[in-house]
Amino acid sequence: MDLARLNRCRWSRHLAFNDRNHCSAEDAPPIVKQQCKEEEDEPERRKRSGTWPRTRSLNAPSPIQQFGPCGRIMKNSAMVMTIQDPASQRLTWYKPPLTVLVIKKVRDVSVLQPFVQLVKWLIEEKHMVVFVEQTVMDDTLLINNPGFSVVKEKLMTFRDGKDDLTDKIDFIICLGGDGTLLYASLLFQQSVPPVMAFHLGSLGFLTPFEFDNFQEQVTNVLEGHAALTLRSRLRCIIVRKNDELNRTSKPPTNLLVLNEVVIDRGPSPYLSNIDLFLDGKHITSVQGDGLIVSTPTGSTAYAVAAGASMIHPSVPAIMVTPICPHSLSFRPIVVPAGVELKIMLNSDARSTACVSFDGRYQQEMHVGDSLRVTTSVYPVPSICAQDQISDWFDSLAECLHWNVRKRQKHLDELSDLTHSSSNDTLDSLDHTDQLDS
Repeated sequence: MDLARLNRCRWSRHLAFNDRNHCSAEDAPPIVKQQCKEEEDEPERRKRSGTWPRTRSLNAPSPIQQFGPCGRIMKNSAMVMTIQDPASQRLTWYKPPLTVLVIKKVRDVSVLQPFVQLVKWLIEEKHMVVFVEQTVMDDTLLINNPGFSVVKEKLMTFRDGKDDLTDKIDFIICLGGDGTLLYASLLFQQSVPPVMAFHLGSLGFLTPFEFDNFQEQVTNVLEGHAALTLRSRLRCIIVRKNDELNRTSKPPTNLLVLNEVVIDRGPSPYLSNIDLFLDGKHITSVQGDGLIVSTPTGSTAYAVAAGASMIHPSVPAIMVTPICPHSLSFRPIVVPAGVELKIMLNSDARSTACVSFDGRYQQEMHVGDSLRVTTSVYPVPSICAQDQISDWFDSLAECLHWNVRKRQKHLDELSDLTHSSSNDTLDSLDHTDQLDS
């Protein structure tokens, strides 16, 4: 039955029971008016486009706030939701970028020459201030490079963990694999400058740019001709039991991760026994090797190896994946990005647990300690080589060989079935063989 007509019938019945209130068609709910208008415009729309209209949004259109004939969301200004169309997320500079941080893969000879070419071009052609890590300047292979000696004195350096780069960097360029992008995320624990990642590493799932024509590609980005993928990060805070009791002035561990935070049993031979809370409510207890809490970007990293689904980075969500759970029914789950997860050791846990953040900063958790995970308001703006959709599916195909299999042959290509059909029986085939003989 046509839903638009059904809604109009319901409204007519509503008018019949409310004549005393002098209700009219102008008083109809917005959804009824909208459906009536869509029904009137539908023939012209289909004639014009030849198909049904589609939304461009990768997340979803803003939800209609009326549910069925009677239910709706209570009007409350604090509940207004805005879902931005990722296709509209394009890079723009409100002033020309001056400083650029170049991060290269360490201990890789193949990256040295591209690094020298890029740095020299940025300084001499684009007149930019280039920052590199101090350890790069100490690389003996790089020091002996004749091209590097020309620009060495013009480089600005910093030391990881000692120098603060906040508000000093306008633009980041990564040369290497996915680890360079993860390192850039760890360097900036608040707002992150736009990141352009060149594929010069092993896998390169997060590095969509090829280095061959880097001059043209970097120029396009500097002129603002680029799409962005906003990769959400997780804010992870470890609250120690002793800190809560003594209220010490020592700040808790507070880190932003791009891929995942992992809680596992470490070197212990015993199962992890971890309690999982969502917005203060106990959800389940994890008994197994551990637990992975990942972003959509991290869903294609450790999580997918543990059996999780792959989520597009524009989807606002948090993935929770058990590691080798001692249960046949414990499957990975996806929860909304706005919730807070709290992870604690169960009081019956036989050993401590280990926590790591994007594979770094491993720490030990004891009974009474808690790890709190929320979605950060500071994403990593990753620059796209093409767009948000093409880059992701190209990476799935090239790096993970997603859905790769041999093509099924057409029936005409099968020599043993050319004279048979799906309705043939063994008796009929035997009779045909006798006639042929």
